[in-house]
Amino acid sequence: QVQLVESGGGLVQPGGSLRLSCAASGSIFRINTMGWYRQAPGKQRELVARITRAGDTFYAESVKGRFTISRDNAKNTVYLQMNSLKPDDTAQYYCNFVPPHGPSWGQGTQVTVSS
Repeated sequence: QVQLVESGGGLVQPGGSLRLSCAASGSIFRINTMGWYRQAPGKQRELVARITRAGDTFYAESVKGRFTISRDNAKNTVYLQMNSLKPDDTAQYYCNFVPPHGPSWGQGTQVTVSS
């Protein structure tokens, strides 16, 4: 079973930036598409960005142009650079495979955008 551990969240003012990291155990990480998901209170979990093994990326419309997903296969780590943050970006952020692997959901990292 692959374990995924997210970090880097916090409280930031609107317009600010954060960089999230997701460290994965196991070499299976290198052959899979990885994604960042988020879940706001009272809302369903949604995929905000994904990256293939080759580095091809996809972004949800709500974050396009503001978020950048990247990965370092040598370090089994995927990143999410978040710029120009908005209060609507407030959520618990998770990484997982795409499509997600149920047992691999971690604790996530909380991002709060507020003045």
